[in-house]
Amino acid sequence: MVSSVPPASSAQPTQSGSAPRMLVAAVVALFFLWGGLTSLNDILIPKLKSLFSLSYTEAMLTQFAFFTAYAVMSLPAGALIARIGYARGIVLGLCTMAAGCLLFVPASSSGIYATFLVALFVLASGITLLQVAANPLIANMGDPATSHSRLTLAQAFNALGTTLFPPIGALVILGSLADVDPATLGPEDRALFTAREAAVIGHAYVGIALILALIAGFFWWRRRLIAGGAAPAASLDGAFSLLRIPRVAGAVASIFLYVGAEVSIGSMLVNYLGQPRVMGLAEQAAGGMVAFYWGGAMVGRFAGAYALRRVSPGLLLAIMCIGAILLAAVSALSDGMVAGYTILAIGLMNAIMFPTIFSLGVEGLGDRTPQASGLLCMAIVGGALVPLLTGAVADASSLAVALMVPAVCYLLIAVYGWSVRAPAGTGAEAPVLH
Repeated sequence: MVSSVPPASSAQPTQSGSAPRMLVAAVVALFFLWGGLTSLNDILIPKLKSLFSLSYTEAMLTQFAFFTAYAVMSLPAGALIARIGYARGIVLGLCTMAAGCLLFVPASSSGIYATFLVALFVLASGITLLQVAANPLIANMGDPATSHSRLTLAQAFNALGTTLFPPIGALVILGSLADVDPATLGPEDRALFTAREAAVIGHAYVGIALILALIAGFFWWRRRLIAGGAAPAASLDGAFSLLRIPRVAGAVASIFLYVGAEVSIGSMLVNYLGQPRVMGLAEQAAGGMVAFYWGGAMVGRFAGAYALRRVSPGLLLAIMCIGAILLAAVSALSDGMVAGYTILAIGLMNAIMFPTIFSLGVEGLGDRTPQASGLLCMAIVGGALVPLLTGAVADASSLAVALMVPAVCYLLIAVYGWSVRAPAGTGAEAPVLH
């Protein structure tokens, strides 16, 4: 049975007119933080692949564990946000992220690959809660007519985090892989090497946990400035009923496909750029190049925040998807620098996709926005499933052929963008499908 919908006054986040600029900046900083932590997976994958002698499919379990949390936690997170409010939800999300980071310490001590996957799942559960709260919060901190642009601008800082974290992570986490090949070591030396290198990962994440705890303390201190207090939690049936609206259902499918495509490409970059046919880079150098992929998304989002005020969001989404398909095709069919830089340039095409799809999905939903946000964040599980398929294709053929998987994802998103190029109607809550 569907529970009653909470009144708009209790479910809606604060508007920019009543929110201090410092608070708005703090919420934007959350986008920077979870973007950076998510992109660190691209550095962990080659590290863990080398330490545990994994196949591409096995290495992609890193992303599977991380993004499965979105499928498991998003709808409960939406219900929890409706009950405890945006401010407490943000604090709880940050504390859960810190706990996940601390779990890297026992994972490093165990030397067992599966324990790293558990730590990643807990970390991602906290990020899920943070996303369910922060995405609709920033989208509603101002004029609804500019929500696409505002969320895209906040996502630009998310991309700034994904740009800065990989080169730093490559320096800290991947540095020694260039000096030692674990496959050449004997059993005893290999065990010692694995333990030492795993400890490097653990130390890095302990530092991150301390930063997260400090930020959680700030939001707890300023929690009264964030509107959107406790309200009756909506049932899961109520959230799934939103899928009767084609615009919402298409957005959920598109988020699934987009995150799957973006994560698949980001996850293969270090190994892709290291191929002799492409750029032949060592792991640390290739890890530094990942910043260009995420940096393109950052630059594109700042530009996209401007463009979305003048171009239909759906139309611009379709255009960017076609650009991503063309770049993937050129990279797969080329060699050397052309193959390397065209795959990195896909990041520029990715720029406006997530925030545009997200804002199209919640457009006009009013006090049902937290439910829609939970659905959309649940769809981020595409980052768990699509990379597994990409890894399986790479194991069966090559990384170049595996680029076909994200290319198909972009094609389907382009169809959605074209179909919603007109603004949403006023009665978004009315069921359209039966």
